[in-house]
Amino acid sequence: MKINKFLNLICLSGLLIFASCSDDDDTTFNQIEEPATYVFERNGESTVSFGGQTTRIAMSEEIISALMNSMLTDAEATIDAMFAHVEGENNFSNADLNASDKSVRSKTAASRDYFSANTTEAIAIRSEFDGWIKSQVDEVFPNWTVTATAGTAGVLQEAGGGSNRYVNARGLEYNQAFGKSLIGALMTDQALNNYLSTSVLDEADNVENNNNEVVAEGKNYTTMEHKWDEAYGYLYGASETPATPNVNIIGTDKEGDDSFLSKYISRVENDSDFAGIAADIFNAFKLGRAAIVAKEYTVRDQQAAIIRKKVSEVIAIRAVYYLQQGKSLLEASTVDTAAAFHDLSEGYGFIYSLQFTRNPDTNAPYFTRAEVRALIEQLIGGANGFWDVTPETLQTISEAIAAKFDFTVEQAGS
Repeated sequence: MKINKFLNLICLSGLLIFASCSDDDDTTFNQIEEPATYVFERNGESTVSFGGQTTRIAMSEEIISALMNSMLTDAEATIDAMFAHVEGENNFSNADLNASDKSVRSKTAASRDYFSANTTEAIAIRSEFDGWIKSQVDEVFPNWTVTATAGTAGVLQEAGGGSNRYVNARGLEYNQAFGKSLIGALMTDQALNNYLSTSVLDEADNVENNNNEVVAEGKNYTTMEHKWDEAYGYLYGASETPATPNVNIIGTDKEGDDSFLSKYISRVENDSDFAGIAADIFNAFKLGRAAIVAKEYTVRDQQAAIIRKKVSEVIAIRAVYYLQQGKSLLEASTVDTAAAFHDLSEGYGFIYSLQFTRNPDTNAPYFTRAEVRALIEQLIGGANGFWDVTPETLQTISEAIAAKFDFTVEQAGS
């Protein structure tokens, strides 16, 4: 019987065996050896490069730190300039960042698949980030030493002399909203919806060049290899050991290598309900990269689907986790308002990030922008925001998020 194309993937002893039947019924086998580390070379030199992603992660770290510096001179303009950095401007403490032609704002809500044909939405999203900067400066910085109450921005201290939380009049920490939303709008969107996209990986003559090992001008990598590496960089670009990034992710004493995806993959991994997710993501990245080297694009795309699913789960799990933590604090006999609002502010950011997730079965976000906005309205849409939100509402939102994924509220909330 003639078979146009048959794919069979078998994992044996660290090897992925790729079998296909051709039209003349001859069976050919190509083996993709799954590498132990994210190390790939050509002619004895590394082909892995994701410097732009490392730069943007470092810039993002300085931006979220600046959002907590109420003593900044000309604060709004200063932070705006960091966010929309221009090459050569002295916006950062690191000279290499200042010299860079990269910026965070230009890559926020900027993926090929989600925003190239939707510039109106991209502009609206970037404007929301701009707004959080402005509101932090205009509303929170002037009230840095004022005790916050419903309707008044200021500071709340966690019980027992804990951390100070600087909130707006509705209880929201703008720095948390900005930082956690950036996980979706920058890191997740660029990785899942841009660099892992077939429209980017296979653009123009990328497939032909990769098949013939034609490298980018002046480089040691093919364009397709580099695009995959750039997706990798948004997760692991700040790693101290980028070839083996899970060294700082897996383990109850680990916190990842940055304040963004690395940190929260670690947090989810170290919840016993989700142990193994860090390995799933890393293994898919390195096997997908090996598949590019082997010119096996079906395997590559299967690994991209795994990454999309698992990274999306990380965001959803943390959204539910923070809502449930806030719920527990609000239900306590003595409410620690500062701690509750801190958790809810983080939850706000992760809910916002849901619009940048990607369901590999539909190639669409698990939650549309409209759905995300509706969830946020439930969370903080009352007259006094978090001061008004109820445990019942937090439970309802948590259940709505979990229903789109293969985990329960109980699993994520513990």
